[in-house]
Amino acid sequence: MKKYHLVTKIRRKRPYKAMIQKSQAARTFTNVLDRQFSQTVPFNVLCTDITYIPYNDRFAYLSVIKDIASGEVVAWNMTPHLEMKLVLDTVSFMKETHHAKQLKDAMIHSDQGFHYTNPLYIEMVQELDMVQSMSGKGKCIDNAPIESFFGHLKDEVDYSDCKTFTEVHEKIDEYMEYYNHERRQWDLKKMTPVQYRNHLLAL
Repeated sequence: MKKYHLVTKIRRKRPYKAMIQKSQAARTFTNVLDRQFSQTVPFNVLCTDITYIPYNDRFAYLSVIKDIASGEVVAWNMTPHLEMKLVLDTVSFMKETHHAKQLKDAMIHSDQGFHYTNPLYIEMVQELDMVQSMSGKGKCIDNAPIESFFGHLKDEVDYSDCKTFTEVHEKIDEYMEYYNHERRQWDLKKMTPVQYRNHLLAL
């Protein structure tokens, strides 16, 4: 470059971007779950994540909270846009379904996505007196139970003919009902998640 007198413009570092990244890193939490997926107490350890559902050249975004012990989907929400409201409403639905005292001291595990490091989400979890846990960066296996669920859902639900968000929502709604109440699983002693949850609570 010296020989031919070439000069390159080096992009200056953007301080605001670095500040945002540093701020987000400060809101991450320890991996308390640490891949301890063999749980036996319902509503004690939950995992959550978001996946996308492709349809008609568009995407719907699905947020799920799953009980690791029973395999039950305890809350879910789907929207056409990837906004904070997607995750916050999922937690709100869980609060409506399960008494707040039942969730006290329970663990909720997620990845380090921006939804879960957002102060609004953190505050909501703290208000419920829940323990927040996070996967290591880029380690999907740390949240294997929810990843497995998403895999089954995408294998078993045919939404290829859906043209509207409402149609996709109805398909997912039907699957959630089927998954919790009808889909028997070998790992759950051939019970459905709801049956297995009641079985564990009766022990």
